[in-house]
Amino acid sequence: MIDEGGPDLRPPLRVLHISTARSWRGGEQQAAYLLQGLRLRGVESTLLCPANSPLAEYCSRHNFKRETFRRFGPLGLSAARHCARLAAEGGVDCVHTHDARAHSAAVLAAARFGMRQPIVVSRRVDFVLKSGFLTQWKYRHPQVCAIVCVSRAIREVVRSSLHADKRLEVVYSGVDLERFASGPDGRLRRELGLSEDVALIGNVAALAPHKDYPTFIRTAERLIRQGTKAHFVAIGDGPERSELQAAVENVAALKGHFTFTGFRDDVDKILPELDVFLISSQTEGLGTSILDAFAAGVPVVATRAGGIPELVRHEKTGLSAAVADDAALAAQVGRILSDAGLRSRLVEQAKTLVNDFDRRLTAAKTLEIYRSCLDRP
Repeated sequence: MIDEGGPDLRPPLRVLHISTARSWRGGEQQAAYLLQGLRLRGVESTLLCPANSPLAEYCSRHNFKRETFRRFGPLGLSAARHCARLAAEGGVDCVHTHDARAHSAAVLAAARFGMRQPIVVSRRVDFVLKSGFLTQWKYRHPQVCAIVCVSRAIREVVRSSLHADKRLEVVYSGVDLERFASGPDGRLRRELGLSEDVALIGNVAALAPHKDYPTFIRTAERLIRQGTKAHFVAIGDGPERSELQAAVENVAALKGHFTFTGFRDDVDKILPELDVFLISSQTEGLGTSILDAFAAGVPVVATRAGGIPELVRHEKTGLSAAVADDAALAAQVGRILSDAGLRSRLVEQAKTLVNDFDRRLTAAKTLEIYRSCLDRP
């Protein structure tokens, strides 16, 4: 049973959140969900973020307090000064950082500008921590009271570098389980001119190196060469788009079978149209797009990267393959397309699992971490 929220009976908290992202990806969506969930629990949040960023615009639309900066500045000193001022003037109880540069700014605010509040750090990526002085210093800083990892895989990566067991917490990212309630309306198939007998296979992700779209493309080529009647879609945008489009154009077999849709704000309508959600990441903190696919009733085939196996439990909630193994990925996609019973079982079990990843649970567990930090000496 999920506590629906409502103001906490304990004294309300004031939290300063810091995000330095100038784009909108999974981490920014999670920050937005957290602001919403904390508001329901009586927490007063202020977000420090770049001016004209998607998160700044989000706060304006939804009446969240926000402060902005134009430039991050050398080493983040200007942002650190801003952070320390807000913490002092706003009666802030704790500071929550949502990315690596925000983490640096908060620790500098403590070390250089006298900020005294405890710092909670979100860690969303499964990259090994650098061994350099700055990285080690900012993670070991005594005011960092909790490092919130979005998967057990990330916790193990951080633990191997820091051995900071007492400060490491796992709070899974959450999703909006009601987002896909209305179901698909067929718009994507109409846009692409696809008949119902063509399997629609796609991913929703930034076109960035760690998503390993070259493996996705090789998997698509294999399936088409095997005679699979399918169309592939890459939903999202990113720095590798031109390069990936060129790669697809160089594969004759994929001509007319692959579309880059770019960024879409109607994912709630087009994701449920997919027959298979295929994610080929090399690294992945957790993979909230997988959770969205679960909620939308779309079967998932994924690589066993980072925290993905905590979601895609092979033969139970989805099918998986080794990283970069396009032959195995193609075989698993083929299984789903050819076995209606398997598809139905996977979707049913995934829908049960995703209930444990409600965004309201994420907010509730994060609030408990804040309070735990404040209870410590």
